[in-house]
Amino acid sequence: MSSHGEPDSDWNEKKLTGGTNSPASESMHTPAASTVPSQGNNEDQEKTPKALAILEACKGGNIEALTALAVSEGGFLSDDLRRHAWPILLGSSSSSPDPAHHNGTVPTTRNGLSGESEKDDAGDKHWRELPRHRDEDQVRLDVDRSFIYYPDPNDTSQADLDHKKTELSDLITETLRCYPFLCYFQGYHDICQVLLLVLDPAQRPSAMARLSALRIRDFMLPNLAPAVAQLRLIPDILGAADPALCAHLSQTEPFFALSGTLTMYAHDIQSYGAIARLFDALLAREPVFGVYMFARIVLDRRAELFDTPANEPEMLHSILSKLPQPLKLEELIRGTDALFAQHPPESLRAAWRRHISPASVLKTARDVRTCAAQSMLDGERFFMAQLRELQWAERKEIFARTVWGYAVAARKRARSPMVKGVLVAVLVGAVAVYLSKSKTQPGGIMTYLASFWSSKM
Repeated sequence: MSSHGEPDSDWNEKKLTGGTNSPASESMHTPAASTVPSQGNNEDQEKTPKALAILEACKGGNIEALTALAVSEGGFLSDDLRRHAWPILLGSSSSSPDPAHHNGTVPTTRNGLSGESEKDDAGDKHWRELPRHRDEDQVRLDVDRSFIYYPDPNDTSQADLDHKKTELSDLITETLRCYPFLCYFQGYHDICQVLLLVLDPAQRPSAMARLSALRIRDFMLPNLAPAVAQLRLIPDILGAADPALCAHLSQTEPFFALSGTLTMYAHDIQSYGAIARLFDALLAREPVFGVYMFARIVLDRRAELFDTPANEPEMLHSILSKLPQPLKLEELIRGTDALFAQHPPESLRAAWRRHISPASVLKTARDVRTCAAQSMLDGERFFMAQLRELQWAERKEIFARTVWGYAVAARKRARSPMVKGVLVAVLVGAVAVYLSKSKTQPGGIMTYLASFWSSKM
Protein backbone atom coordinates (compact mmCIF):
# COMPACT_ATOMS: atom_id res chain seq x y z
CA MET A 1 0.00 0.00 0.00
CA SER A 2 1.29 3.41 -0.87
CA SER A 3 1.22 5.92 1.95
CA HIS A 4 0.12 8.65 -0.41
CA GLY A 5 -1.88 6.93 -3.13
CA GLU A 6 -4.95 4.77 -3.49
CA PRO A 7 -4.74 1.33 -1.91
CA ASP A 8 -3.74 -1.26 -4.47
CA SER A 9 -6.20 -3.78 -5.84
CA ASP A 10 -4.92 -6.68 -3.70
CA TRP A 11 -5.42 -4.58 -0.59
CA ASN A 12 -8.90 -3.48 -1.56
CA GLU A 13 -10.02 -7.08 -2.16
CA LYS A 14 -10.89 -7.92 1.40
CA LYS A 15 -8.80 -10.82 1.85
CA LEU A 16 -7.24 -8.96 4.55
CA THR A 17 -7.87 -12.36 6.01
CA GLY A 18 -4.46 -13.63 5.09
CA GLY A 19 -1.05 -12.91 3.69
CA THR A 20 1.81 -11.09 5.33
CA ASN A 21 1.89 -8.46 2.60
CA SER A 22 -1.67 -7.22 3.12
CA PRO A 23 -2.07 -3.63 4.38
CA ALA A 24 -3.63 -5.04 7.51
CA SER A 25 -0.37 -6.86 8.14
CA GLU A 26 1.62 -3.74 7.29
CA SER A 27 -0.40 -1.50 9.55
CA MET A 28 -0.80 -3.99 12.39
CA HIS A 29 2.16 -2.44 14.12
CA THR A 30 3.62 -2.71 17.60
CA PRO A 31 0.85 -1.97 20.11
CA ALA A 32 0.98 1.16 22.20
CA ALA A 33 1.49 1.36 25.91
CA SER A 34 -1.12 3.19 27.97
CA THR A 35 -1.23 5.23 31.13
CA VAL A 36 -4.45 3.50 32.23
CA PRO A 37 -3.76 0.93 34.97
CA SER A 38 -5.10 -2.59 34.83
CA GLN A 39 -8.78 -2.62 35.72
CA GLY A 40 -10.12 -5.87 37.07
CA ASN A 41 -12.78 -6.62 39.65
CA ASN A 42 -12.07 -3.94 42.26
CA GLU A 43 -14.51 -4.22 45.16
CA ASP A 44 -13.63 -0.75 46.47
CA GLN A 45 -14.44 0.83 43.08
CA GLU A 46 -17.77 -0.94 42.97
CA LYS A 47 -18.91 0.72 46.20
CA THR A 48 -18.29 4.25 44.99
CA PRO A 49 -21.07 6.69 44.05
CA LYS A 50 -20.13 6.27 40.39
CA ALA A 51 -20.46 2.49 40.60
CA LEU A 52 -23.89 2.86 42.15
CA ALA A 53 -24.84 5.30 39.40
CA ILE A 54 -23.73 2.75 36.77
CA LEU A 55 -25.83 0.02 38.37
CA GLU A 56 -28.81 2.35 38.62
CA ALA A 57 -28.49 3.30 34.95
CA CYS A 58 -28.26 -0.38 34.00
CA LYS A 59 -31.29 -1.21 36.10
CA GLY A 60 -33.34 1.38 34.22
CA GLY A 61 -31.74 0.69 30.82
CA ASN A 62 -30.75 4.36 30.71
CA ILE A 63 -28.40 4.54 27.71
CA GLU A 64 -27.97 8.32 27.96
CA ALA A 65 -26.72 7.99 31.54
CA LEU A 66 -24.46 5.06 30.61
CA THR A 67 -22.97 7.09 27.78
CA ALA A 68 -22.07 9.94 30.10
CA LEU A 69 -20.62 7.54 32.67
CA ALA A 70 -18.61 5.67 30.03
CA VAL A 71 -16.92 8.82 28.77
CA SER A 72 -16.19 10.20 32.24
CA GLU A 73 -13.01 9.35 34.16
CA GLY A 74 -12.52 5.62 34.60
CA GLY A 75 -15.44 4.54 32.45
CA PHE A 76 -17.35 1.60 33.93
CA LEU A 77 -14.59 0.99 36.50
CA SER A 78 -14.52 -2.83 36.50
CA ASP A 79 -15.38 -5.91 34.50
CA ASP A 80 -18.21 -6.76 36.89
CA LEU A 81 -19.89 -3.47 36.02
CA ARG A 82 -19.09 -3.88 32.34
CA ARG A 83 -20.98 -7.14 32.36
CA HIS A 84 -24.04 -5.12 33.35
CA ALA A 85 -23.47 -2.17 31.00
CA TRP A 86 -22.05 -3.51 27.74
CA PRO A 87 -24.98 -5.81 26.86
CA ILE A 88 -27.41 -2.93 27.38
CA LEU A 89 -25.42 -0.66 25.09
CA LEU A 90 -25.37 -3.40 22.45
CA GLY A 91 -29.05 -4.20 22.87
CA SER A 92 -28.31 -7.74 24.03
CA SER A 93 -29.08 -7.55 27.76
CA SER A 94 -30.00 -10.84 29.40
CA SER A 95 -33.44 -9.45 30.25
CA SER A 96 -34.16 -9.36 26.51
CA PRO A 97 -32.06 -12.10 24.88
CA ASP A 98 -31.54 -12.08 21.14
CA PRO A 99 -33.76 -14.85 19.72
CA ALA A 100 -31.01 -15.82 17.31
CA HIS A 101 -28.75 -16.99 20.13
CA HIS A 102 -31.06 -18.60 22.62
CA ASN A 103 -29.38 -21.74 23.98
CA GLY A 104 -26.85 -21.72 21.18
CA THR A 105 -29.41 -22.11 18.43
CA VAL A 106 -30.16 -20.00 15.41
CA PRO A 107 -33.38 -19.78 13.42
CA THR A 108 -32.89 -20.64 9.78
CA THR A 109 -34.96 -18.98 7.08
CA ARG A 110 -36.30 -20.15 3.76
CA ASN A 111 -33.91 -17.90 1.90
CA GLY A 112 -30.95 -19.67 3.47
CA LEU A 113 -29.92 -16.72 5.64
CA SER A 114 -30.10 -16.49 9.39
CA GLY A 115 -32.73 -14.21 10.85
CA GLU A 116 -35.40 -13.62 13.43
CA SER A 117 -38.45 -14.45 11.37
CA GLU A 118 -39.67 -16.88 8.74
CA LYS A 119 -38.44 -19.83 10.76
CA ASP A 120 -37.89 -22.91 8.64
CA ASP A 121 -39.95 -26.04 9.17
CA ALA A 122 -36.77 -27.80 10.28
CA GLY A 123 -36.76 -25.63 13.40
CA ASP A 124 -33.78 -24.25 15.29
CA LYS A 125 -30.32 -25.69 14.75
CA HIS A 126 -27.37 -25.57 17.11
CA TRP A 127 -24.64 -23.50 15.53
CA ARG A 128 -22.25 -26.48 15.39
CA GLU A 129 -24.68 -28.22 13.04
CA LEU A 130 -24.67 -25.33 10.56
CA PRO A 131 -22.50 -25.37 7.40
CA ARG A 132 -18.90 -24.24 7.71
CA HIS A 133 -18.27 -20.60 6.98
CA ARG A 134 -15.93 -19.87 4.06
CA ASP A 135 -13.45 -18.03 6.32
CA GLU A 136 -13.02 -20.62 9.07
CA ASP A 137 -9.52 -21.64 7.98
CA GLN A 138 -8.32 -18.07 8.44
CA VAL A 139 -10.10 -17.87 11.79
CA ARG A 140 -8.06 -20.84 12.99
CA LEU A 141 -4.80 -19.19 11.91
CA ASP A 142 -5.64 -15.95 13.70
CA VAL A 143 -6.83 -17.68 16.87
CA ASP A 144 -3.52 -19.56 17.03
CA ARG A 145 -1.73 -16.21 17.40
CA SER A 146 -4.19 -14.62 19.81
CA PHE A 147 -3.85 -13.64 23.50
CA ILE A 148 -0.30 -12.32 23.08
CA TYR A 149 -0.52 -9.45 25.57
CA TYR A 150 -3.46 -10.35 27.78
CA PRO A 151 -4.29 -12.13 29.92
CA ASP A 152 -0.84 -11.81 31.50
CA PRO A 153 1.18 -14.78 30.19
CA ASN A 154 3.03 -14.92 33.52
CA ASP A 155 -0.26 -15.56 35.32
CA THR A 156 -1.83 -17.89 32.77
CA SER A 157 -1.05 -21.58 32.36
CA GLN A 158 -0.77 -23.13 28.93
CA ALA A 159 -3.90 -25.16 29.64
CA ASP A 160 -5.86 -21.99 30.48
CA LEU A 161 -4.53 -20.26 27.38
CA ASP A 162 -5.50 -23.20 25.18
CA HIS A 163 -8.98 -23.14 26.71
CA LYS A 164 -9.38 -19.45 25.97
CA LYS A 165 -8.28 -20.00 22.38
CA THR A 166 -10.91 -22.70 22.04
CA GLU A 167 -13.54 -20.34 23.45
CA LEU A 168 -12.40 -17.60 21.07
CA SER A 169 -12.56 -19.92 18.08
CA ASP A 170 -16.04 -21.05 19.09
CA LEU A 171 -17.28 -17.49 19.56
CA ILE A 172 -16.06 -16.35 16.15
CA THR A 173 -17.21 -19.49 14.39
CA GLU A 174 -20.64 -19.35 16.01
CA THR A 175 -21.12 -15.76 14.88
CA LEU A 176 -20.05 -16.50 11.31
CA ARG A 177 -22.07 -19.68 10.97
CA CYS A 178 -25.21 -18.14 12.42
CA TYR A 179 -24.83 -15.10 10.17
CA PRO A 180 -23.03 -16.43 7.08
CA PHE A 181 -23.48 -13.21 5.11
CA LEU A 182 -20.79 -11.62 7.31
CA CYS A 183 -17.20 -11.72 6.02
CA TYR A 184 -14.36 -12.28 8.46
CA PHE A 185 -11.51 -9.76 8.46
CA GLN A 186 -8.05 -9.83 9.97
CA GLY A 187 -8.31 -8.06 13.32
CA TYR A 188 -11.82 -9.29 14.08
CA HIS A 189 -10.33 -11.76 16.54
CA ASP A 190 -8.73 -8.86 18.43
CA ILE A 191 -12.18 -7.37 19.03
CA CYS A 192 -13.62 -10.75 20.01
CA GLN A 193 -10.83 -11.29 22.54
CA VAL A 194 -11.92 -8.25 24.50
CA LEU A 195 -15.58 -9.25 24.67
CA LEU A 196 -14.61 -12.80 25.57
CA LEU A 197 -12.45 -11.69 28.49
CA VAL A 198 -15.01 -9.24 29.86
CA LEU A 199 -18.39 -10.89 29.36
CA ASP A 200 -19.83 -14.08 30.81
CA PRO A 201 -20.08 -17.04 28.40
CA ALA A 202 -23.87 -16.71 28.11
CA GLN A 203 -23.57 -13.03 27.17
CA ARG A 204 -20.92 -13.37 24.49
CA PRO A 205 -22.70 -14.80 21.41
CA SER A 206 -25.52 -12.27 21.24
CA ALA A 207 -23.22 -9.35 22.09
CA MET A 208 -20.68 -10.37 19.43
CA ALA A 209 -23.34 -10.96 16.79
CA ARG A 210 -24.97 -7.59 17.39
CA LEU A 211 -21.64 -5.77 17.46
CA SER A 212 -20.74 -7.44 14.15
CA ALA A 213 -23.96 -6.80 12.24
CA LEU A 214 -24.99 -3.46 13.73
CA ARG A 215 -21.80 -1.60 14.70
CA ILE A 216 -18.81 -2.92 12.71
CA ARG A 217 -20.76 -4.21 9.69
CA ASP A 218 -18.84 -1.89 7.32
CA PHE A 219 -15.73 -4.00 7.96
CA MET A 220 -17.51 -7.32 7.37
CA LEU A 221 -18.45 -6.73 3.73
CA PRO A 222 -16.67 -8.47 0.82
CA ASN A 223 -14.17 -5.65 0.30
CA LEU A 224 -12.64 -2.74 2.16
CA ALA A 225 -14.35 0.10 0.31
CA PRO A 226 -16.68 0.99 3.24
CA ALA A 227 -13.72 0.94 5.64
CA VAL A 228 -11.77 3.26 3.35
CA ALA A 229 -14.81 5.54 3.12
CA GLN A 230 -14.71 5.92 6.89
CA LEU A 231 -11.05 6.94 6.73
CA ARG A 232 -11.98 9.67 4.23
CA LEU A 233 -13.72 11.49 7.07
CA ILE A 234 -10.43 12.14 8.86
CA PRO A 235 -9.18 14.89 6.49
CA ASP A 236 -12.57 16.61 6.77
CA ILE A 237 -12.44 16.49 10.57
CA LEU A 238 -8.90 17.86 10.52
CA GLY A 239 -9.92 20.54 8.03
CA ALA A 240 -12.68 21.71 10.34
CA ALA A 241 -10.56 21.62 13.51
CA ASP A 242 -7.12 22.66 12.22
CA PRO A 243 -6.95 23.78 8.56
CA ALA A 244 -3.19 24.33 8.71
CA LEU A 245 -2.51 20.79 9.90
CA CYS A 246 -4.95 19.43 7.33
CA ALA A 247 -3.06 21.25 4.58
CA HIS A 248 0.25 19.92 5.91
CA LEU A 249 -1.07 16.35 5.65
CA SER A 250 -2.80 16.85 2.29
CA GLN A 251 -0.31 14.60 0.48
CA THR A 252 -0.70 11.81 3.04
CA GLU A 253 -3.69 9.52 2.60
CA PRO A 254 -5.49 8.54 5.84
CA PHE A 255 -4.71 4.82 5.52
CA PHE A 256 -2.52 5.18 8.61
CA ALA A 257 -5.72 4.93 10.68
CA LEU A 258 -6.82 1.57 9.25
CA SER A 259 -5.53 -0.67 12.03
CA GLY A 260 -7.00 1.44 14.83
CA THR A 261 -10.43 2.01 13.35
CA LEU A 262 -10.76 -1.50 11.91
CA THR A 263 -10.09 -3.28 15.23
CA MET A 264 -11.59 -0.72 17.64
CA TYR A 265 -7.95 -0.16 18.69
CA ALA A 266 -7.82 -3.69 20.14
CA HIS A 267 -4.81 -4.59 18.00
CA ASP A 268 -2.87 -1.48 18.95
CA ILE A 269 -3.23 -1.38 22.74
CA GLN A 270 -1.47 -4.07 24.75
CA SER A 271 -2.89 -3.32 28.22
CA TYR A 272 -6.04 -5.24 29.07
CA GLY A 273 -7.20 -2.57 31.50
CA ALA A 274 -6.70 0.12 28.86
CA ILE A 275 -8.53 -1.66 26.04
CA ALA A 276 -11.44 -2.60 28.32
CA ARG A 277 -11.63 1.04 29.41
CA LEU A 278 -11.53 2.24 25.82
CA PHE A 279 -14.31 -0.19 24.85
CA ASP A 280 -16.48 1.47 27.51
CA ALA A 281 -16.36 4.68 25.48
CA LEU A 282 -16.51 3.08 22.02
CA LEU A 283 -19.55 0.94 22.86
CA ALA A 284 -21.33 3.84 24.55
CA ARG A 285 -20.86 6.13 21.58
CA GLU A 286 -21.85 5.81 17.93
CA PRO A 287 -19.39 3.96 15.62
CA VAL A 288 -18.09 7.16 14.02
CA PHE A 289 -16.66 8.10 17.42
CA GLY A 290 -13.75 5.74 16.70
CA VAL A 291 -12.90 7.74 13.55
CA TYR A 292 -13.00 10.98 15.50
CA MET A 293 -10.68 9.39 18.03
CA PHE A 294 -7.97 8.89 15.44
CA ALA A 295 -8.46 12.45 14.24
CA ARG A 296 -7.97 13.58 17.84
CA ILE A 297 -4.75 11.56 18.02
CA VAL A 298 -3.50 13.33 14.87
CA LEU A 299 -4.43 16.75 16.24
CA ASP A 300 -2.62 16.05 19.50
CA ARG A 301 0.58 15.29 17.54
CA ARG A 302 0.52 18.61 15.71
CA ALA A 303 3.97 19.81 16.73
CA GLU A 304 5.61 16.49 15.92
CA LEU A 305 3.96 16.35 12.51
CA PHE A 306 5.02 19.87 11.56
CA ASP A 307 8.61 18.80 12.24
CA THR A 308 8.32 16.52 9.21
CA PRO A 309 8.03 18.22 5.78
CA ALA A 310 4.70 17.93 4.01
CA ASN A 311 6.44 16.58 0.91
CA GLU A 312 7.53 13.46 2.81
CA PRO A 313 4.18 11.61 3.00
CA GLU A 314 5.86 8.25 3.54
CA MET A 315 7.50 9.54 6.71
CA LEU A 316 4.28 11.16 7.92
CA HIS A 317 2.42 7.92 7.26
CA SER A 318 5.02 6.01 9.29
CA ILE A 319 4.63 8.39 12.22
CA LEU A 320 0.86 8.36 12.19
CA SER A 321 0.48 4.61 11.76
CA LYS A 322 1.90 4.11 15.27
CA LEU A 323 -0.07 5.29 18.28
CA PRO A 324 1.80 7.67 20.60
CA GLN A 325 3.43 6.10 23.62
CA PRO A 326 2.35 6.35 26.32
CA LEU A 327 -1.25 6.77 25.20
CA LYS A 328 -3.01 9.11 27.64
CA LEU A 329 -6.35 7.40 27.35
CA GLU A 330 -8.53 9.54 29.61
CA GLU A 331 -7.31 12.72 27.93
CA LEU A 332 -7.88 11.13 24.54
CA ILE A 333 -11.48 10.16 25.35
CA ARG A 334 -12.28 13.63 26.70
CA GLY A 335 -10.62 15.28 23.72
CA THR A 336 -12.49 13.09 21.26
CA ASP A 337 -15.79 13.87 22.97
CA ALA A 338 -15.07 17.59 22.69
CA LEU A 339 -13.96 17.31 19.04
CA PHE A 340 -17.14 15.43 18.17
CA ALA A 341 -19.30 18.06 19.87
CA GLN A 342 -17.54 20.90 18.06
CA HIS A 343 -17.59 19.29 14.60
CA PRO A 344 -20.33 16.64 14.34
CA PRO A 345 -20.45 14.50 11.19
CA GLU A 346 -23.29 16.47 9.61
CA SER A 347 -21.18 19.63 9.73
CA LEU A 348 -18.28 18.12 7.79
CA ARG A 349 -17.51 18.75 4.16
CA ALA A 350 -18.50 16.48 1.29
CA ALA A 351 -17.04 13.21 2.64
CA TRP A 352 -19.95 12.53 5.01
CA ARG A 353 -22.50 12.96 2.23
CA ARG A 354 -20.53 11.61 -0.72
CA HIS A 355 -18.50 8.72 0.70
CA ILE A 356 -20.66 7.36 3.52
CA SER A 357 -23.49 5.11 2.39
CA PRO A 358 -26.95 5.59 3.93
CA ALA A 359 -26.67 1.91 4.93
CA SER A 360 -23.28 2.37 6.62
CA VAL A 361 -23.13 1.81 10.37
CA LEU A 362 -21.94 5.40 10.67
CA LYS A 363 -25.48 6.45 9.71
CA THR A 364 -27.70 3.51 10.72
CA ALA A 365 -26.12 3.50 14.20
CA ARG A 366 -25.79 7.27 14.46
CA ASP A 367 -27.91 7.08 17.64
CA VAL A 368 -26.87 4.44 20.21
CA ARG A 369 -30.43 3.99 21.48
CA THR A 370 -31.72 3.38 17.98
CA CYS A 371 -28.94 0.88 17.29
CA ALA A 372 -29.62 -0.98 20.53
CA ALA A 373 -33.24 -1.42 19.44
CA GLN A 374 -32.36 -2.74 15.98
CA SER A 375 -32.61 -6.45 15.23
CA MET A 376 -30.16 -8.79 13.56
CA LEU A 377 -32.56 -8.88 10.63
CA ASP A 378 -32.12 -5.10 10.36
CA GLY A 379 -28.37 -5.64 10.26
CA GLU A 380 -28.75 -8.19 7.49
CA ARG A 381 -30.93 -5.82 5.45
CA PHE A 382 -28.41 -3.00 5.82
CA PHE A 383 -25.65 -5.42 4.81
CA MET A 384 -27.51 -6.42 1.65
CA ALA A 385 -28.10 -2.76 0.77
CA GLN A 386 -24.38 -2.05 1.12
CA LEU A 387 -23.54 -5.16 -0.87
CA ARG A 388 -25.70 -3.98 -3.76
CA GLU A 389 -23.93 -0.61 -3.68
CA LEU A 390 -20.52 -2.31 -3.80
CA GLN A 391 -21.61 -4.51 -6.71
CA TRP A 392 -22.90 -1.47 -8.60
CA ALA A 393 -19.65 0.41 -7.95
CA GLU A 394 -17.70 -2.54 -9.29
CA ARG A 395 -19.84 -2.67 -12.44
CA LYS A 396 -19.32 1.06 -12.98
CA GLU A 397 -15.56 0.65 -12.65
CA ILE A 398 -15.45 -2.25 -15.11
CA PHE A 399 -17.67 -0.40 -17.58
CA ALA A 400 -15.63 2.80 -17.34
CA ARG A 401 -12.36 0.97 -17.87
CA THR A 402 -13.79 -0.93 -20.84
CA VAL A 403 -15.07 2.23 -22.51
CA TRP A 404 -11.80 3.99 -21.76
CA GLY A 405 -9.88 1.17 -23.38
CA TYR A 406 -11.94 1.48 -26.55
CA ALA A 407 -11.55 5.26 -26.48
CA VAL A 408 -7.77 5.05 -26.24
CA ALA A 409 -7.59 2.55 -29.07
CA ALA A 410 -9.92 4.65 -31.21
CA ARG A 411 -7.94 7.84 -30.65
CA LYS A 412 -4.78 6.11 -31.81
CA ARG A 413 -6.44 4.94 -35.03
CA ALA A 414 -8.42 8.10 -35.85
CA ARG A 415 -6.71 10.39 -38.36
CA SER A 416 -9.41 12.98 -39.02
CA PRO A 417 -11.89 15.00 -36.93
CA MET A 418 -14.75 13.29 -38.75
CA VAL A 419 -13.57 9.82 -37.74
CA LYS A 420 -13.08 10.98 -34.16
CA GLY A 421 -16.61 12.38 -34.15
CA VAL A 422 -18.02 9.08 -35.35
CA LEU A 423 -16.10 7.21 -32.65
CA VAL A 424 -17.40 9.55 -29.96
CA ALA A 425 -20.93 8.98 -31.24
CA VAL A 426 -20.41 5.21 -31.04
CA LEU A 427 -19.15 5.50 -27.47
CA VAL A 428 -22.12 7.64 -26.47
CA GLY A 429 -24.40 5.06 -28.05
CA ALA A 430 -22.72 2.29 -26.10
CA VAL A 431 -23.29 4.23 -22.87
CA ALA A 432 -26.96 4.75 -23.80
CA VAL A 433 -27.46 1.03 -24.45
CA TYR A 434 -25.80 0.17 -21.16
CA LEU A 435 -28.02 2.61 -19.29
CA SER A 436 -31.19 1.24 -20.87
CA LYS A 437 -30.31 -2.33 -19.93
CA SER A 438 -29.04 -1.58 -16.43
CA LYS A 439 -31.94 0.75 -15.52
CA THR A 440 -29.41 3.20 -14.14
CA GLN A 441 -29.80 6.89 -13.48
CA PRO A 442 -28.01 8.55 -16.44
CA GLY A 443 -26.65 11.41 -14.36
CA GLY A 444 -24.83 9.06 -12.01
CA ILE A 445 -23.02 7.02 -14.62
CA MET A 446 -22.20 10.01 -16.82
CA THR A 447 -20.80 11.91 -13.85
CA TYR A 448 -18.76 8.87 -12.92
CA LEU A 449 -17.47 8.43 -16.46
CA ALA A 450 -16.55 12.10 -16.68
CA SER A 451 -14.65 11.83 -13.41
CA PHE A 452 -12.95 8.61 -14.45
CA TRP A 453 -11.90 9.88 -17.86
CA SER A 454 -10.70 13.23 -16.54
CA SER A 455 -8.36 11.36 -14.21
CA LYS A 456 -6.86 9.58 -17.23
CA MET A 457 -6.31 12.63 -19.37
